Amino acid sequence: MTDVFSSSHKDVHEQVVFCADEQSGLRAIIAVHSTALGPALGGTRFYPYADEHAALADVRNLARGMSYKNALAGLDHGGGKAVIIGDPSRDKSEALLRAYGRFVQSLGGRYITACDVGTYSEDMDLIARESRFVTGRTLSHGGAGDSSILTAFGVFQGMRASAERVFGTPSLLGRRVGVEGVGKVGHRLVDLLREDGAEVVICDVSEQAIERVRRRHPEVDVVADAGAMTGADLDVFAPCALGGALDDATVARLRAKIVCGAANNQLAHSGVEKQLDERGILYAPDYVVNSGGVIQVADEIGGFVMERARAKAAQIYDTTLKIFGIAAEEGVPPAVAADRLAERRMSEVGRLRGIWLGR
Repeated sequence: MTDVFSSSHKDVHEQVVFCADEQSGLRAIIAVHSTALGPALGGTRFYPYADEHAALADVRNLARGMSYKNALAGLDHGGGKAVIIGDPSRDKSEALLRAYGRFVQSLGGRYITACDVGTYSEDMDLIARESRFVTGRTLSHGGAGDSSILTAFGVFQGMRASAERVFGTPSLLGRRVGVEGVGKVGHRLVDLLREDGAEVVICDVSEQAIERVRRRHPEVDVVADAGAMTGADLDVFAPCALGGALDDATVARLRAKIVCGAANNQLAHSGVEKQLDERGILYAPDYVVNSGGVIQVADEIGGFVMERARAKAAQIYDTTLKIFGIAAEEGVPPAVAADRLAERRMSEVGRLRGIWLGR
C-alpha cells in the first residue's frame, strides 16, 4: 500500500481526495501536493489503471511534479493532479465528467483542473458546467483551446537549449531526433523539428498516430517500438508518451547525447539521473521543458493572450540553460539542480503566502 503520509518532505501531500459516484461509475483521486505558491494547478488524467494502488501512486507522483513544474515556470500556482480510473474510450460520459466536476468544485478552488492524458478541451467544457475551477477549455467556451501547441513549443525550446549546451548551437539542423510517442504533443513537436531541419525518427503504439505524422511528413523514419528507438543512432531522444521511459535497461542501451521530451516522470527511479550523467548524456528535466501547456492554461485563468503565453513559454530556453549552468557549477545532475531551484522558490515565496485556503 502506498504510504500517503510519507516521511519525505518532497512526498507529503497537503490533501488527497477519493471521489466516487455510483450512478455514473466515477472513480477518481485528486491530489493536492502544495499550495505554497497559490492554488494547485494540474490536469486530470483518464486512464485504465490496474488497481487503485497504481492510480494513487501515479496521481501523487504527478501532483508533486506539478508543484516543481509550476514553480520553475514562474507561476503563482502550487501543484495538484487528478486521475479518473477507467478506459476513456469506453467509460467517459457526460454524467461521469459532471460528477467529477462537482468534486472539483467542492475543494473551493484549492485545486484547478485542466486536460491531461485521456482528457480534452471538450471534456473541460463539461466539467466547467459543475465547477468554475477549470481551465483548458475550448475556444468556443471562452478558453484558450488545445494546450499541446505550447507544450510542444516549450519542449522544442528546451531541446534547443540542450543542443546549445552539447553542440554549441541551438539549431537542430541535420540532427537526428527520435520522438517516442506522436500523440497530442509528439506530433506537434515533429512539426517544429522538421521546420528547424532536423531528421526525425518516430514510434508509437498507435498506427493512426504514425499515419497522421507520415501524411504530413512522409520523409520521417519509423521504428518498431521504444526498444528500437532507444537503441537507434540518435543525437536527441524525446520521450513523449507515458512516464517511466528511462530505466536502467533503457539508459544502458541509449545512444543519444541528449534526452529532452514531453512525457511526465520520465525517470523510472531517482538513480536514473545519475546513470545518465555518468554516461555523459544530458538530461533536460521533463517538468522544466514540458511546462508550456501549464503556462497556457494558467494564462487562460486571467484571460488568455497567446502572445503573452508564448513569450513566457519561450523563457523555457533560458531556464533550461540556467539549470545546466547550476548543475555544472554544483557538480550535480540537471534534475537535482532543477529540484533545488524549484524548492528554493517554493520556500522563499511560500513563506510569504502560507497555506492557501481557497476562495
